[in-house]
Amino acid sequence: MRQLSQLIPAISVSDGAGVKIKRSLGQNPKLRLDPFLMLDCFGSAQANDYIKGFPAHPHRGFETVTYMLDGHMLHEDHMGNKGHLKSGGVQWMTAGRGIIHSEMPQQEQGLMRGFQLWLNLPAAEKMKAAAYVDIKPEQIPQFSPAPGVNLKLIAGSIELNGQQQHGPIGGLSTDPQYYDVTLKADTEYQLTLPEFHQAMIYPFEGSVALRKADGELQQVPEHHAGVLTPGALVTLVAKHDCRLLVLAAKPLNEPVVQYGPFVMNTVAEIEQAIADYQQGRLTDNKTVGQIQLQQNHA
Repeated sequence: MRQLSQLIPAISVSDGAGVKIKRSLGQNPKLRLDPFLMLDCFGSAQANDYIKGFPAHPHRGFETVTYMLDGHMLHEDHMGNKGHLKSGGVQWMTAGRGIIHSEMPQQEQGLMRGFQLWLNLPAAEKMKAAAYVDIKPEQIPQFSPAPGVNLKLIAGSIELNGQQQHGPIGGLSTDPQYYDVTLKADTEYQLTLPEFHQAMIYPFEGSVALRKADGELQQVPEHHAGVLTPGALVTLVAKHDCRLLVLAAKPLNEPVVQYGPFVMNTVAEIEQAIADYQQGRLTDNKTVGQIQLQQNHA
């Protein structure tokens, strides 16, 4: 039975051209969860909090996962590709050896809300070609595995009612599991995660509790990252309506050296990334590939 090992309160910061966000993982190098590097939650109905967006910027060495709960963003990359990210959709991007892209709001008012997760790549894949896929809301399977429970399966797989269900993203080296779980008040639900994956939960609408093997409840407040101990089972208890992310992935156990939007294994590789960007060599300048979606074979 997994239980809570660490609580990381999200702090208010700004990024891009002044977008206001709540950052839990990634506040500093000690607050990571291998292979997760950073988790940002953005959400505001005030246009001044998001309107300037994220103008063109580079990445190398990791993956970004943008999950749009509400709103409309336009993604553009250095090859002129465009993708519209709308309410309920996801963009999964492998920066690999390099990509230069922007993410700009396509609304002047109203609520914009979502998450961006940074997921590290193993050393052997950091210089692979860049690729991404825009996942529409209808491509993300949803399940009601128990009364009062709704689960959106964004990445990985899960056994529900005796059947193995698959999200649109799978087959990656870190085997990421990414669930959006909604619990009604007075609901208790137990799910299974790969036993030796690193795992965390992040409640963003209300709070949730974890039930330990001895029955004790451990509270995880809203907008706190709850890092979990190893194990196979996670028991979630909701006193009130709540919604949370459940994230898990296989640790890489490799050194991490980060300088802003570059994440490599050594200082020399970071220096090379900076030089490549400054001299126009960061990308392969040929193409940005398309990640293939995984089919649900249940």
